[in-house]
Amino acid sequence: MIDMTRSNEIFRTVGSLPPGELVAFLAVAEHGGFRAASRTLGQTASALSHAVAGLEKRLKVKLFHRSTRHVSLTEPGRRLAERLMPAIGEIGLAVEELHEHTASPSGLIRINCDANAAEQVLMPLLTRFMKLQPAMRFEIRSEGRLVDIAEGGFDCGVRAAELVLGDMVAIPIGPDQQHIVVASPAYLDGAPAVDSPSDLALHQCLQLRMAGGSIYRWEFQRRGETAVVATGGNLVVDQSRLLMAAALEGCGLAYVTRWMAEAALNDGRLRQVLADWTPPYPGLCLYYPRHRHVGAGLRAFTEFLRSQR
Repeated sequence: MIDMTRSNEIFRTVGSLPPGELVAFLAVAEHGGFRAASRTLGQTASALSHAVAGLEKRLKVKLFHRSTRHVSLTEPGRRLAERLMPAIGEIGLAVEELHEHTASPSGLIRINCDANAAEQVLMPLLTRFMKLQPAMRFEIRSEGRLVDIAEGGFDCGVRAAELVLGDMVAIPIGPDQQHIVVASPAYLDGAPAVDSPSDLALHQCLQLRMAGGSIYRWEFQRRGETAVVATGGNLVVDQSRLLMAAALEGCGLAYVTRWMAEAALNDGRLRQVLADWTPPYPGLCLYYPRHRHVGAGLRAFTEFLRSQR
């Protein structure tokens, strides 16, 4: 039985609070700041700050600690967010379930993704899905650095499985990955043999600078033995396709994905070395925070991805 007396009290209390202020509060709480929340809601950070200040005034309690560089929940703010989040999620789910009976999935999904992963795996899957669900819209931000997708205003991300944190829902997409060592025949014909990772010290190794500034170290594995090699060479680039271009010109050894080198290997422009040291490894995953409410559009997209395995 529903306690109507209690329900009426709740309705009067909630009804006195502008919905926009509650939405602003929850968005800032979830994303950890006004700027990130503004990207999600499509409002300015100052408008959200004004809305939260209005809610604090109505409730007569401080909900956030604010500084010039950091925003965090107060203890009352944390308790309020913990109680409101499930309720808002249930309301959103109820409305979406009604929509699902009358309309196809729609809306915008923002995805953060490594550029090579986007080209190799994500785009072929995404374009097939868009043909099935033309009302869906996507925005892909491709970049090398690993970002906090919630802080960045993204709905989900695509990265190597080993980089996805345990508190995320992770959906494998695409095949296993494999990094291999390649060089042009012209380079290899005049260079020392490459029989083990230690032989790399005798070679020009084309190097990749990561988004964080470090030089990528080459990783190897064979029958339980592992090796991580800090290579040396006279060329450093920040894009894998530039490694490929330099390798094709005979400038040295490159450590790239098999997918990227496949065509050049097939037509003989490149040759692989250390093949027994570079086995395949688990591939890419689409991931999103486990606690986040999943809208109808993202839910339809993830169901489609699971069906493609």
